[in-house]
Amino acid sequence: MTSPAPHAVSPVLDAVLFDMDGTLIDTEPQWMAAEARLAAEHGIPWGTAEAEALVGVDLWDGARVFIAKGVPLDEDAIVARLVGEVLGAIGDELPMRPGALELLRALLEAEVPVALVTMSTREIVDRVEAALAERLGRAPFTVTVAGDECTEGKPHPEPYLQALRMLGVGAERAVAIEDSLNGARSALAAGLTTIGVPHAVDVSQLPGIVHWPSLADRTVAELAASIGQARA
Repeated sequence: MTSPAPHAVSPVLDAVLFDMDGTLIDTEPQWMAAEARLAAEHGIPWGTAEAEALVGVDLWDGARVFIAKGVPLDEDAIVARLVGEVLGAIGDELPMRPGALELLRALLEAEVPVALVTMSTREIVDRVEAALAERLGRAPFTVTVAGDECTEGKPHPEPYLQALRMLGVGAERAVAIEDSLNGARSALAAGLTTIGVPHAVDVSQLPGIVHWPSLADRTVAELAASIGQARA
């Protein structure tokens, strides 16, 4: 985990906490493809419903789903295989989600602290963080929380609560951005204003979230304005 740095706190927006896969970078198709290959190798039926159920979920929880369906590997072996395939698929060129890089740059310029809260492992987080730093010309995140550093993963609130503690801010004036039901439930349970941006699954109907169809052309002011919007 990276350590928080001194920052200027906005009067209305103390921090923004981004999910990674499917929110910042377009890697959900790679995860789904790796999962489908694993299932096919062991003759396990695997379709859209099974794939969508694992979007945003803790990787070890996902591994237990495969084991329950008959994959003869342990949890760590399944996670290592999936992580390796995704790392190989994304290479050094990150496939960014529309508007994500621009919004991240705007937050950095506004000196709003930014956290990355993901169920991907530290190995993937470090690759993504380094690639984003090269594009932005500076470190992209104030703190990062990886899935293999949490006792409980999404949809449990622990990952977001951990990030808030590391940032040194409360949930009341912070915003989470998520693309999955599991991730959005985690952020909501942590008390965060949660913006749902659909990608591999439709999060728009989840009660309590602010729905944005895309991050394209979104501003820091709009993020601040979203606070409390879903509860109004």
